[in-house]
Amino acid sequence: MTESDPNAGRDEGVSTLAKQGSITFAGNVVNGAFGFAIVMLMTRFVSPSVYGLFVLATSVILFMQVFANLGLPLAIDYFVPQYLDQGEHGKAKGVIVQVTATVLVTSSLVAFALAISAGYIGTFFQEPAMQVALLFLSVTIPMLAIYNVLLTSYYSIKKLQYRVIMRDLVRPTVRFAVTAGLLLIGYGLLGLIVGYVVGLFVAITIGAAVFVYKAWDLLTAEIELVAPAPLVKYSVPLAMTSVVFVLMGHVDYFVLGFFLDSDNVGIYRVGYMLGSGLMIIFNSLSPVFKPLIAETRDDIDLVEQRFRIMARWIAGITLPVAIFLSLGASSYLAVLYTPQYAEANVVVTLLAGAFLFNVTFGGPDGSLLQGLGYSRIVFANTLVLFGVNLIVSFALVPIVGIEGAAIGSATALFLVGGLTLGEVYYLDGIHPFTRDFAKVVGAGGPAIVAGAPVVYFLDSDIVIAAVLPIVVVGTYALTLIATDAFTDEDAQMAAEFSPTLRKWLPSK
Repeated sequence: MTESDPNAGRDEGVSTLAKQGSITFAGNVVNGAFGFAIVMLMTRFVSPSVYGLFVLATSVILFMQVFANLGLPLAIDYFVPQYLDQGEHGKAKGVIVQVTATVLVTSSLVAFALAISAGYIGTFFQEPAMQVALLFLSVTIPMLAIYNVLLTSYYSIKKLQYRVIMRDLVRPTVRFAVTAGLLLIGYGLLGLIVGYVVGLFVAITIGAAVFVYKAWDLLTAEIELVAPAPLVKYSVPLAMTSVVFVLMGHVDYFVLGFFLDSDNVGIYRVGYMLGSGLMIIFNSLSPVFKPLIAETRDDIDLVEQRFRIMARWIAGITLPVAIFLSLGASSYLAVLYTPQYAEANVVVTLLAGAFLFNVTFGGPDGSLLQGLGYSRIVFANTLVLFGVNLIVSFALVPIVGIEGAAIGSATALFLVGGLTLGEVYYLDGIHPFTRDFAKVVGAGGPAIVAGAPVVYFLDSDIVIAAVLPIVVVGTYALTLIATDAFTDEDAQMAAEFSPTLRKWLPSK
């Protein structure tokens, strides 16, 4: 760098990743807090069997809505950034309008089909009450289609603060308030369903109004319809990917519901939710990471640089959380929910390690591969993800119960994370492994050594839950400082989060 141009050599994509990532992180924290609060509310006012029935019903809805939108919303945050970068606002608007019109029609048809077949699905799972739940929830399928269109529209214009308003503030707040009110007056399963529907409806209404207001220049441009072939060519593999990916995310519940009682589904869901909480950092950076990769996909050196920065930050923030969640799984389950859910401790430990590995190297949805345009490879990976999970879960759940489902998910996540690493290296020579990355991972060793005695010597779950994060995170941070693990890119990222934080990070 020179004194005349202090910004020379800076990748502005790093600043965008940090700035927008910090916005989505704040939103994800709020959304995650509400998510845990809602589940804590449910587990205290309804039995594990009722909660498990609700999980099964919403899993069916989330699976069916993937067929409803045909994967087309995923085309928005791939094509729109490119058209906007080229100054073709009319085509960008055309993509959004064409996708919206299409998914409205297809999602309505799927919702009608689900309503008709609700009774058969309830019979399959041997849960008669599931028919009523699916009839009420079927209206959310077209709602979810529009919801996903709005989300990817926010991603495409890199204005994720608007997504935060809709997804992370409005929806969980309304859902929590409505669900709490109905549970307090004794509505049980119906209260869970109504809270889910009302929260989604209010979020879409406010989200659409904000998007129209904030993206007025884009929406008032003269529309220019684009050829459907490129949209379909890109979206269809990702549609199939989404089908398999969503099914993979819920296949555990389907397998458990088939072999075991609904209360086992509820207990497993709590453990899965705690273990998958590690996705928060990846989910904060991924929405802006994919467009950043898509707009520079021909510059492989820049793509690799951005991938390495993202991998280090995800690993650096996620690793200490994975350590204290794994060490204190029983205590966190007992404190956050009730002691009967502590039997999901092995589920939390297995999934924490698997999600840590997977999100560090591109995530279960293959956002790096998507940004590079390899949608068919993403589809193939997701088939592997689903197939391995299904086979292992079917084999182990009848033998070892809910731990069998966790082993299935963990095996699949580790396998696909490894496949992604091999594929991007084979196709473009990209990999995240550097000395600085090794320092970030290696700092986990001392953190484990420091945290283990806390669990072993302390008896109180509340004390363990409070002390363990302090010990683990503190040891991890001190190790990073001792090994001089911070880079100039870290300082640039930190400056976008907080100028004060930037001053504490040494640059090389």
